[in-house]
Formats: sequence, structure tokens, C-alpha cells
Amino acid sequence: MTGMKPQNDSVSGDPSHAVAKTIEDFDPPKKTNRNKFAFACAVLASMTSVLLGYDIGVMSGAALYIKDDLKINDLQIEFLAGTINIYSLVGSCAAGRTSDWIGRRYTIVIACAIFFVGAILMGFATNYAFLMFGRFVAGVGVGYALMVAPVYTAEVSPASSRGFLTSFPEVFINGGILLGYVSNYAFSKLPLQLGWRFMLGIGAVPSVILGIVVLAMPESPRWLVMQGRLGDAKRVLDQTSDSTEEAQLRLIEIKEAAGIPEDCQDDVVEVQKQSHGEGVWKELLFHPTPSVRRVLIAAIGIHFFQQASGIDAVVLYSPRIFEKAGITSSDHKLLATVAVGFAKTVFILVATFLLDKIGRRPLLLSSVGGMVVSLLTLATSLTIIEHNPGKRLTWAIGLSIAMVLSYVSTFSIGMGPITWVYSSEIFPLRLRAQGTKKGGLQSPLVGIC
Repeated sequence: MTGMKPQNDSVSGDPSHAVAKTIEDFDPPKKTNRNKFAFACAVLASMTSVLLGYDIGVMSGAALYIKDDLKINDLQIEFLAGTINIYSLVGSCAAGRTSDWIGRRYTIVIACAIFFVGAILMGFATNYAFLMFGRFVAGVGVGYALMVAPVYTAEVSPASSRGFLTSFPEVFINGGILLGYVSNYAFSKLPLQLGWRFMLGIGAVPSVILGIVVLAMPESPRWLVMQGRLGDAKRVLDQTSDSTEEAQLRLIEIKEAAGIPEDCQDDVVEVQKQSHGEGVWKELLFHPTPSVRRVLIAAIGIHFFQQASGIDAVVLYSPRIFEKAGITSSDHKLLATVAVGFAKTVFILVATFLLDKIGRRPLLLSSVGGMVVSLLTLATSLTIIEHNPGKRLTWAIGLSIAMVLSYVSTFSIGMGPITWVYSSEIFPLRLRAQGTKKGGLQSPLVGIC
């Protein structure tokens, strides 16, 4: 009976305390604060995606002046703009093995260095062949950055904010596109021979800054474990996890994928050769299990349809679209493209805050629906304008501009960021680096279609 005394006292002696305790027990759990260190690492890694966005955005306006200065035809302009996808494919293929050899962080530095060289070459190009070579070098750097940043971000992010942080590369791609459009407008006032060279060459500046800043962030904990550096990996996980318990669980998961016993507590261990990535391609492509095959098809499929939706065509040729709509002034066309970049950037920021609240699937379905409606309406308005030559249909021009803005906005709120978030989350940890890159290879490849 004495064992019941404390309970009786708590009920009869201080009923208000018991009630307060009961209410507290039923309170919803407090929202976990976002890990600021993981947030900073994700931002630094994802900022390299600015290079891709800038390269795409700046070429859309620079092409207008390159054509006049170098006296080249539309086909050569289309080849110059569209082949960035082929060139980035080369960088994407090389990035996987490079990041396994030297780590994610130094691979990002290499990406910045390659893009720096490409931007300088384009800025000093004296003819079409020289310009194409610079475009190739810059494209390889873009491919490196495009593949490594999402993988690093996914590996360093805690589970509670992985969707939010993994969408950052798409945020900075859109930011880069906006910077490219602004650069077009800013340098359009220079003489013809200088304007487009400044537009392309100024891209060397952010690549230098990013290459230096990236050195301040830690290495991926997964790569550290694969190198047998468990002590270093544990320190990074302690910094990038929401709790000590989560850090321990993440370390156990990575150790299991690397073939390291769970009870191993050494700071440095020897890791089997296969843990560095050998054999993973065989498991992905040649002898996949039914579950891995479904995941691979889903990853490749979502990347394919992301680019097959036509986003590259709209971004690269938005000045031409506005010209077809009836805008003849170069300044007005460039200002309209700045509005496109602004809309993309705003809505990608909205998407980052909705990803973990609403979920991936609802945003993706809403995005696709909005894109379909926008493109159909844009095609209808442009057709009406084309069949009424000599007439200035203000309502049709306004509708065309609105539909371009609607299209890039709906793309940015779902199909843009969710593609990378989804593909980085669905692969098992042991296949994540190669699996994400395999799916991502479809993105630059089909962009020319």
C-alpha cells in the first residue's frame, strides 16, 4: 500500500499539478528547429547551380547580339544554345567517379574551375568555333556542378528538412537564370562587339567566389565513411543532425551500406573496395532487384519528363517567343525575360517552403496541370497573332506574356524542384550517389529534344 501513496498524494494533495501534467502530456510535440549548420552547407553546395542557371539565362539574350556580330544563321545559334545539354552530359558522367575519388567538396571546386575557364574563353571568343569551344568547357563544368550539389545536399541534410534543403539547387538555378537575364539587360547598352562578350565572360566572377567559399564546408559524411574515416563522419553528422540520436542512426545506416560492422567504434577503419562504388552500376543496370528497377525507372522517368516538358525551350528562347507575340523592341524583349526569371525565382522559393508541408505528389500533380494549361493557352494566343498579320492584338500579346510567366511559375512550384528531391530520396543509401546521377543524366540529355 505504501507504493500507492505518492500517487494518492499527487491526486488529492495537489490536483492542479496533476491536471497541468495531464494537459502537458497531450500537447503536440514542439516543432524541431532547422539545423543551421546543415542549412549553411546546403546553401553553399547549391550555390554552384547558379552557374548552370546563369549560362542558360545569359545565352538567351546574348544570342541576339552574337548573331549580328559574328554574322551567323539561326541554325548555328540553335546549335550554340542547345548543345549545352550534350556538354553537361560529359561533365555529369565524369562527376560520379570524380566525387567518389576525391570527395564531393573538391569535385564542386573542380566544377567551378572548369566553368571559370569556359566563361573566360567565351568572353574572349573571336569567332564561332572559338565560342563553341568555350561553350563546351563551360558545359562540362555545369555538368559537374549539376550532379554533385544535389547528392552532397541530400547526404548532409537531416531527415526533418531534407526535402526543403534538397530543393536548393533548383532555387539557385532559377536565381542564376534571373542573373543571366539581368546581365543581358545591363550589358545590352555596350557596343555590339563588347556587350555579348561581357555577358558571357562575367560568369567567371561567381565561379571564383564559389570555388573559394565551398572550401569552408565539411565533406559529405557518406564519403568519409566510404573512406573509412568514421571519426570525421561522426563529427559532421553531429553538426548536421537535429539530435544526437539521429546522428547515431544516420551513422549506423551509412556504416551498414559501407559494409562496416555496427559495433565498430574506431575513428579510422579499412573499407572493402566495393564500398567505394564498384559493383553499384551492376546492381543498378544489369542485375537490379524488382524494387531497384522500379526506383530506377521512376527516377529516369521524372527527369525525362521534366525536360521533355519544354522548359529549356521556353527559357532559352523567351526573347524569340516575345518577338513572335509582337514585341519588337530589344529592350522590351529583355525586360520581359527579366520578368520570366523573376517569376521562376519567386515560385521556386514558394515551393521550398511547401515541399515538406504539402508533400511531393500534390505539388507535382498541380505543377503538371498548370504547365499543360499554360502551354495550350500560349499556343492558342500565338496562333491567333500569327493569323492576324498587321493587326496589333493587345489582348493576345498580354495573354502570351501571362502564359509564359504562368508556365515557368507552375514548373518552378513542382516539376522543377521535386525532380531532384524525389530522385535523391527514393534510392537506397548504397545506391544514392550513382542512382541520382543515372537519373540526372537524362536531364541534360533530353533537353535538346
